Amino acid sequence: MTDTPRRPGEPALSALGLSAPAPRPDDASPHTFPDGGTWRVEIPSVEGPEALAAVLDEAARLDVPVHRISQGSGVWMLRDTEILEMAAATAERGIELCLFTGPRGTWDTGGSVRTDSGGAGLRSRGHDAVAGCVEDAVRATQLGVTCLLVADEGVLWTLHRARAAGVIPAGTTLKVSALIGPVNPAAYAVYEGLGADSLNVPSDLTLAHLTEIRRVSAAPMDMYVEAPDDLGGYVRMYEIAELVRRGAPLYLKLGLAKAPSLYPYGAHLRDVTLATARERVRRGRLALDLLERHGAAGGMSPLGSRLPGSLRRFDTAQ
Repeated sequence: MTDTPRRPGEPALSALGLSAPAPRPDDASPHTFPDGGTWRVEIPSVEGPEALAAVLDEAARLDVPVHRISQGSGVWMLRDTEILEMAAATAERGIELCLFTGPRGTWDTGGSVRTDSGGAGLRSRGHDAVAGCVEDAVRATQLGVTCLLVADEGVLWTLHRARAAGVIPAGTTLKVSALIGPVNPAAYAVYEGLGADSLNVPSDLTLAHLTEIRRVSAAPMDMYVEAPDDLGGYVRMYEIAELVRRGAPLYLKLGLAKAPSLYPYGAHLRDVTLATARERVRRGRLALDLLERHGAAGGMSPLGSRLPGSLRRFDTAQ
C-alpha cells in the first residue's frame, strides 16, 4: 500500500494545533489480495433466497459492490432448491456464496456452553458432529457452493484435507467463524496452516494487533466494522481506512448492532431478517462513503474476485 489515507478530522484539527502523530510506514500491511486489491465487501447473515434477493436489490439501488455473501444458520437449514437458487444468483453476479457448516456445540446437548465460561463454544463435539459438518460440506459443494464457514479447528483441518484429496472441489474456500477467531499472530498462523483461506478476527482487536498479525501471515482477514451485539456491538466505521491500511487484505463485514440474533433462521423471523439484510447493505454504503472521503476507496478488489492467493499450509500427508 503506497498512499496514506486522510485521517478523520484532518486538516481541521491540524489548523487548531491538534494534529495526530503521522502514521508510521512500517505499520502498514505489505500484503494484498492476488488481484492487487486491499479490501473486499462481505454482507453476512443472509439466511436464504429471499434475504439474498433483498440484499442484491438494495446493493443495486445503493451502488454497493459485494464480493461475498455469507449465511449463519447453516447448510442444514436450507433445502437443496434453496441452495441451488442462492448459488445461481450469486454465481451470475460473481459473488462468493459462503454457507455455515454444522452441527455446533451451542445447538447440541452439551451443557457447558450454557455455563458462564461458555464451554467450548461453537466447536463440534465428538465424531458425529465432525461428520455432520463434512456431510454439509459435500452436499453444499455438490450444489454449487464455493465457500464454507467453519467454527472448529478439527473441522477446518478435515475439510482442508478433503479439499486436497478431491473429496470436495479444490477451489472451495474455507472461512473461519468470528466465534473462534484468532486473537494473536501465532494463532492466526496456525489457522492458516490448517487450511483457512480467510479468518474472522474479533472486532475488538487493536490496530497494533492487526499489524502484529500482518507481520506473520498474508491470509485474508475478515472483520466486522460494525459487529452484532453478541460479538460486542462494536462500531469502527471511522477507523475503516486505517483498518484497511493495517489489516489488508481485508474483508469489510457489515454486521448490525441493536439487531436480534437470526440463528437458526425460520419463517418466524422473516420480517426482521429482510429488514436487517437491507440495513446491512445501507451500512455498507456508509462505510464506502467514509473510505471515499478519506481517500482509501481505490484499493477495492475487482468484483468477481474470490481466491486468497498462495498461503502456507501444514503437510496434509502427515
